[in-house]
This record gives sequence, structure tokens and C-alpha cells, in this order.
Amino acid sequence: MEKKTFSVGLDIGTTKIVAIIGCKNEYGKLEILGIGKAKSLGVKRGVVNNITQTILSIQQAVEEAENVSGYDINDVVVGIAGQHIRSLHHSDYITRDDADRVIDESDINDLINQVHKLVMLPGEEIIHVLPQDFKVDSQEHIKETIGMYGGRLEANFHVVVGQVSSIKNIGRCVKSAGLDLSEITLEPLASASAVLSQEEKEAGVALIDIGGGTTDLAIFKDGIIRHTAVIPFGGNVITEDIKEGCAIIEKQAELLKVKFGSAWPGENKENEIVSIPGLRGREPKEITLKNLSKIIHARVTEIIEQVYLEIKNYGHETQKGKLIAGIVLTGGGAQVKHLKQLVEYITGMDTRIGYPNEHLAGGSDETLSSPTFATAVGLLMEGLEKQEKKERAEVPQREQFNLGGEDDVEEEVVSEESQEQENEEPKAEPIVPPTPKKSIFEKFSERFRDFLDNAE
Repeated sequence: MEKKTFSVGLDIGTTKIVAIIGCKNEYGKLEILGIGKAKSLGVKRGVVNNITQTILSIQQAVEEAENVSGYDINDVVVGIAGQHIRSLHHSDYITRDDADRVIDESDINDLINQVHKLVMLPGEEIIHVLPQDFKVDSQEHIKETIGMYGGRLEANFHVVVGQVSSIKNIGRCVKSAGLDLSEITLEPLASASAVLSQEEKEAGVALIDIGGGTTDLAIFKDGIIRHTAVIPFGGNVITEDIKEGCAIIEKQAELLKVKFGSAWPGENKENEIVSIPGLRGREPKEITLKNLSKIIHARVTEIIEQVYLEIKNYGHETQKGKLIAGIVLTGGGAQVKHLKQLVEYITGMDTRIGYPNEHLAGGSDETLSSPTFATAVGLLMEGLEKQEKKERAEVPQREQFNLGGEDDVEEEVVSEESQEQENEEPKAEPIVPPTPKKSIFEKFSERFRDFLDNAE
């Protein structure tokens, strides 16, 4: 039986922490082996503000996933988001020493490393450097430069920046929970992997991930990430408004939002009323669904308008930046009734709800196909993809050393020194295949792990 490759995605959110373990089946679909959830008590607006509580929640979620799957979890792919994340555009170039030599990956790495040296604001660090398009000498808008000739290599970059302390805190929580950090991925990118198709990314699409503490935006065009942003408001702000507006406790406000909430006030009639039990023998409260919808509508409108402002800043209204595929909504907040219609009304763009179920194998737990788990499923996919790349890079090397037949290999392996020791059986020295090139994120993860180790 073929050995399957497993991976674990860990979504450290504001309302919940999810650990999800899975592998790919023979059809390339995700087979979820176990999932663990825990209430997130130490994270606010995507940023860790209580290390101890977050460690406990991570351990609880991981333990549950281990019990369900029957596997031990050692390393995880973690998502990073939060209000400290910002992005900027930057152009840079290098002049190559030898213009008669073709451009290879080392030239692109030199250019990316040069961008990493950009001076940021105090306390900030570059998380991600994403090349948009390249320019070789005077030839513009090149997507793939490897194999071309040229003296000057230039590129436009999308640079994602975050607070060093926030990144360190996430790493410390994962490490203290007894886990290794195999990779860090920007959460909007993970959600995009789970719910967007390649056609949508080519046509132009805006992914809006409405979480508990933040709303993440990722814009794709021509198959490339063009813009990312984090709005420091999410579903929890809506719950807070209901709690204040209806003078009820948070637990009741959350239930009201989930069961009866709607983003479109015109949907409810004046005489539709829901009764909330009073505290400690007090009279029950009666709340009209129309008022409830008005509260939700006001806050959701504010969030969507802020996101739409970011979409406009990207240049959606220009001919070149038009997003033909419109908007895809995902995350727990995307489940509010009539949100799709409200977003279409505010932005005038086609909208759909993004579910991660198209990547899941048949027979998967129905709850997993909810937009709530889009980020966790995306992180799992990123982890599996990274492992597949590693394996693909190793396999061709192994094969090329076995092309010549067993006798040839024997002859090559036996060295002059070993021939002197005739009584002993000659031992083949293991041939080490060249190390595969690492992606930018893998390099960042390694640097980050070293940084954490040295900080202890």
C-alpha cells in the first residue's frame, strides 16, 4: 500500500482555533482525517494578546484532532493575519555581471533578497515578497524570465509587512504548545487556495474573508496576487453591537445573529418578534427582527464599504484592473443571511459565497464545507503542496542515478581505496541529490525558526 503524505493546518483565529489533519486521496482530493476546535480566548483582532490562553487553546485543538485521527501531530502550517498586516508596491532591479548568461533562479533570488533589505518602520518586518511581473532590459510585462538573456532584470513586487512582535508571539505560542512551525502563510492567501478557482484568479477576483476579529482582502488578476489588506473589524463587532443595542448578554447576541440575523432589514416584517429569556428570574425581553436586522445592516455596510475602498484603491475602476469574476465571500461572517445581496448592492459587482468543499473528498463531514473552515482547509492544502514539491524535486534525482543498470552502478561505487580491502564487502557511498531550491516563504520560515531558537 502506498504511503500517504499528511499535513496539518492550524488556524489561530479570534473566535476559534482549528487544527485540521489530512492527506490527498488517489483523485487528488483532500481526505480529512481529523479536526479539532477550541474557543480562542487569547486572540483579539487576529493578534495574540494572551500567550498562556492561546497555548492552551492550541493544545486543546491539536489534542482533539489527534484523538479523532489517531495520528501524532508534530509540525503545523500556521496562518498569519491581524490588523498589523499591511502591503505595499515596490519596484527594484539588478544589473547582471554577465548578460550572455541566461537568467536563472539565482538572479531572481538576488532581486528578491534586495527587496528584503528595504528599510521598514521601526518594529516591522517583511513577511512576503511576491513578484508581479518582470522587465528584462527594455522588454516589459514578462511573467517568466528564467532562460532569457539580458543585462538588467527589473520587477514589480507586492510586499507584505507585519509587526515583528506579533509574528514572534504566534511562533512562541506554537512552539510552547510542543509543535514545530513548518511554514507560515498569509491567511487571505490560504483562504484563496481553498475557495477560488484558477479561472477566477485569471479573470480578476476579490476574496473577502470575514472572520471574527478581522476582515481579510486578497485581490487576484492574471493569476497573480495584486493587493492584500486587513480591515480591523469582523463578526465580533456585529455581535457587540447587537449586545449593546438590545441590552442582552454576548452569548444571546451571538445566537440571535446566527439564527435570526439578516443583513437586509426590508426582509423582516414589524410584527416578527423573538423572545429572549431574562436573567435570574427577570422578565423575558422581546426583540423585533426588523430592529435586529437594522443593527446588523449598519455594521456590515460599514465593513463592506471599507473593503470596497481598498478594492477601489487597487484600481478596480480602471480598464486594466477590472475584476471580471467579481467578489467571493468566505469566513464565518459570510454566513449572515442576505449578505451576498447587500454586497452586490453596495459594490455593483457579481458576488458568490466561497465554500472549500470542491477540494474535499466525497463523504467528508458536511460541517467542513462551511466557509468558516476555508482558512484551515487552505492551510492544509498549502502544507500538502509544499511536501509534494519537496518529493517531486527528490524523485528525478533518485531516478537519474539508477539509469545505468546494477553492474554499472557497482563499478562506479567501488573506489580505489576500497579495492585494497578485498576481504570486506564494498560499500556504496550514498549519492546526495542536489538540494531543491526553496521558495521565499520556506526561506522566511527557516529564518523565523532560527530567530525563535536564538531568542530562547
